Amino acid sequence: MLQAEALMSDHLAEGLPTWDPEHDDVLICRQVRQETHDVKTFVLEPRTASLFRFKPGQFLTFDFEIGGERINRSYTISSSPTRPHLVAITVKRVPGGPVSNWLHDQMRPGMQLRAVGPLGEFTSLDRPAAKYLFLSGGSGITPLMSMARSYHDLALDRDIVFVHNARTPADIIFRHELELIARNLPGFCFVPVCDSEGASERWGGYRGRISRPMLEMIAPDLLEREVFACGPAPYMAAVRAILAEIGFDVARYHEESFDYTTLVGESEETVRQAAAAETPTFRVEFTKSRRVVECDAGTTVLNAARAAGMRLPSSCAKGLCGTCKSRLVSGKVEMKHAGGIRQREIDQGWVLLCCAKPQGDLVVER
Repeated sequence: MLQAEALMSDHLAEGLPTWDPEHDDVLICRQVRQETHDVKTFVLEPRTASLFRFKPGQFLTFDFEIGGERINRSYTISSSPTRPHLVAITVKRVPGGPVSNWLHDQMRPGMQLRAVGPLGEFTSLDRPAAKYLFLSGGSGITPLMSMARSYHDLALDRDIVFVHNARTPADIIFRHELELIARNLPGFCFVPVCDSEGASERWGGYRGRISRPMLEMIAPDLLEREVFACGPAPYMAAVRAILAEIGFDVARYHEESFDYTTLVGESEETVRQAAAAETPTFRVEFTKSRRVVECDAGTTVLNAARAAGMRLPSSCAKGLCGTCKSRLVSGKVEMKHAGGIRQREIDQGWVLLCCAKPQGDLVVER
């Protein structure tokens, strides 16, 4: 039997177990797809035959070894759980971004990655509604694409208005597939919006940044819809401002965003208040940056570092995404996480700084 047919036979075997990163966290790249000039999709499968079980909109957190350094990044799954033998992430090249550039330049079929997950609560599956409005900007399209693909694969004709903002027509990720979904599902409406025409195509659709008049024209019944939004920080801020202006029910608004340049967590005032409380204060030394900060027993290491002016990788600040994962060289912490770290990593001395509170002096490899 040829290799491809052998793989197919393994995939189609009955009774395959669910992929369990605690048992084997290695994923193998099977295909790299060029979506746009700066966006690629990486199709992955488990090293041992198993199936992915996840909700559309969830993400995986990856461990990358780049230039001798371990870097954790979370990427939303862009594929549908209705096709469980493979999983895909879709990544935009970010200027200066160590991980996105490495993936675009180095990742090839046959190479391996390590991941944990699936994680996250950003999914329409848990929030059934008669009408949805999907809003995405740039590569923020990925979780919403997973949801759209799921409805399409299951022939579930939901009332969905999918608005996607891109720079030019050439930057519309998954354009042809979304147009196909719109043709196949009468209740699905795909509305791309472009900042400008670009060099290769004249654009006759909506143009410009997302705005209240635009949304009210595209979805006049906006107030009746369940809204899911994902995109870069300025895009998300604009969406929230629009919805606040029209008095949208915030209980029906859901967002997802991974912004590695912004620390998310307690405010600096909260950190200062905690520091002033009657709690023990400990010394936290960071080996790579050669910084030392003071952190009381009631404050997370991440927020103490933030208050001291340090910028450490972080995203969710809930112990969920794993972005702030760091090795604890010495000392002990109290840590209540939400799944962003494996038990064996904890046993090996790794911690999530966003939910780690010191129980004594610490030395952290950062």
